[in-house]
Amino acid sequence: MRVFTVPNAISFLRLLCVPLFLVLLFGREHRAAAAWLLGILGMTDWVDGYLARRLGQVSELGKMLDPIADRLALVVGIGSILWVGAAPGWVAVAALAREVGVSLAVLVLGALGAKRLEVTWWGKTGTFLLYFAFPMWLGGTSTLSYAPALEVGAWFFALPGLAAAYFAAYQYAAASRQALAVGRAERRAATASSA
Repeated sequence: MRVFTVPNAISFLRLLCVPLFLVLLFGREHRAAAAWLLGILGMTDWVDGYLARRLGQVSELGKMLDPIADRLALVVGIGSILWVGAAPGWVAVAALAREVGVSLAVLVLGALGAKRLEVTWWGKTGTFLLYFAFPMWLGGTSTLSYAPALEVGAWFFALPGLAAAYFAAYQYAAASRQALAVGRAERRAATASSA
């Protein structure tokens, strides 16, 4: 399994930035810097996948690290922004419920032996849009001169982002039964061949 690749390094870096985001938001109370960091994390979500394909560095570790980095940064980011009251509560709760639900479903399916579900275009798009909406809301409560524009602009990312994220969750739910059947069949075949 390939470990030391450029996309994996970017995913590790994104994971390391999650505590930094919390320090900026709660420790230093610097909402603008925290908003910028979370927005940059959202942009790099597409970078690691692109580089993995472009450089021929797609790896099983990367396929696990990328969604973990996405989920962790998004759940911590949205949860923290909800905590400080910088985003509309119903949007934050809807986004968090989707992220936690999908994450738990992936864990349960994995424990039951399902084949890993591939991330869909709709899932990536929803995550990307939400990665912009919530930092914009956070920036909208900062001392930035363009804060009011950020607060309004966040809605243009949040609503389509939620729609895409929930449509992706529907796709994952529809594909989960087949993934479970394929995973179990592969395990039975591997057990039979090794016997």
